[in-house]
Amino acid sequence: MKIERNIYLNQLISAKHNGMIKIVTGLRRCGKSYLLTTLFHDYLLSEGVDESHIIEIQLDDLDNENLLAPKELLSNIRNRIEDKEQYYVILDEIQMVDRFTDVLNSLLHNRNLDVYVTGSNSHFLSSDIATEFRGRGQVIHLYPLTFAEYITAFKGSQDEAWEEYYTYGVFP
Repeated sequence: MKIERNIYLNQLISAKHNGMIKIVTGLRRCGKSYLLTTLFHDYLLSEGVDESHIIEIQLDDLDNENLLAPKELLSNIRNRIEDKEQYYVILDEIQMVDRFTDVLNSLLHNRNLDVYVTGSNSHFLSSDIATEFRGRGQVIHLYPLTFAEYITAFKGSQDEAWEEYYTYGVFP
């Protein structure tokens, strides 16, 4: 089931190549990872971006535990850059990385990188993150599903959709 989150996807699209880190924040389980790793990823592919130019790292995946060290993460990303073309870096759950602000600031030095991150801990959700990246980051705050978004993926009548929506909640 694919749930369109066009309001947020369009915010990401209009922020492309703005020289800032795109920071997607929001409550746990509201769809931050889905927005970046599915919807935005698919959009990039549809625009002709080569899969090898999309560097996507799930930092909450045990297989990526070694990348929680700042220098390991930077090295991994830089080793995947093979040419001067544009690359898109998507880092899911960046707050798990020690000194993640230093990592993100380091990535800003690469002109051919467009960086997108998600995070969901209290520090990441606070206004501190906006202050820390003032002028270098754009925050996109994701909310749980609206009814209009929910109904796009619901199979059944609008009345049935509404009953399920208010009974079970607004999280994807």
